[in-house]
Amino acid sequence: MMGYRAALLRHGMVLVVVLACIVPAWWIQPAAAQDTLQALAFTPRQGAVLPLDAPFTDTSGQTRPLRAFLGHGATIVSMGYYACPNMCELERTDLLDALARGGLKTPADYTLLVVSIDPAETRFTARQALVEDLARFPDPGAGQGWHFVTGAPASIRRLSRAVGFHARYDEKLHQYLHPMGLVFITPAGIVSGYVLGIGYQPGDVRQAVVHAARGEQASAAPILLLCFHYDETTGRYTLAVEKLLKLGGVLTVLMLGTLLGMAHWRGQG
Repeated sequence: MMGYRAALLRHGMVLVVVLACIVPAWWIQPAAAQDTLQALAFTPRQGAVLPLDAPFTDTSGQTRPLRAFLGHGATIVSMGYYACPNMCELERTDLLDALARGGLKTPADYTLLVVSIDPAETRFTARQALVEDLARFPDPGAGQGWHFVTGAPASIRRLSRAVGFHARYDEKLHQYLHPMGLVFITPAGIVSGYVLGIGYQPGDVRQAVVHAARGEQASAAPILLLCFHYDETTGRYTLAVEKLLKLGGVLTVLMLGTLLGMAHWRGQG
């Protein structure tokens, strides 16, 4: 019985974390700001061709066309910026953790392309982010399979349009407002599918990698999770995490009550 209750509790807590990460934006957004923020969600563009000739610069300082950074199998594109004070690093951490737990290795199984949306960032900023990620998730193939790049405004715009990525720079906060999610690209440079939000699960990432490697297209759930959320009481964008944690706390209480009730009912049976 104790083992059964422990299993229920463990799976329940995992569910709470997942629910907190993928909570729809309309649960946590003031109505006045919803339309504005919704415009920043990914626009799924399965079947769109990437601008393969667009130049980007890698951490060594070499500028090459986008096609040079794509792998022979699936390529995972993560768009954000390296100096992001909020959730960009968390997105990469979640992804790398899911890849490691799923047993996926680079460059054999996937190629990772991290693209800065801030044209002011340099290869040195990208290099620092790469070094830090490698320290947490060492992979012998990362030298060939992980590409952290920067680009000029035109290149960033072209790639953003191709994958349906929308971002806006807040002049007052000096930060970007943008959606959270991953784009999976086929070997031919075509958008295959998306895994949106954060809290990536190994099975979801593996499935998206397999679809992309085969040149297939997959649907994406309409999830909107941004680095910021607008607080109409202060007139500022605040971290989504704070609100998600509050919601997660409520969900935890409800889930624990349900699990304990189920365990008690099973014990009486």
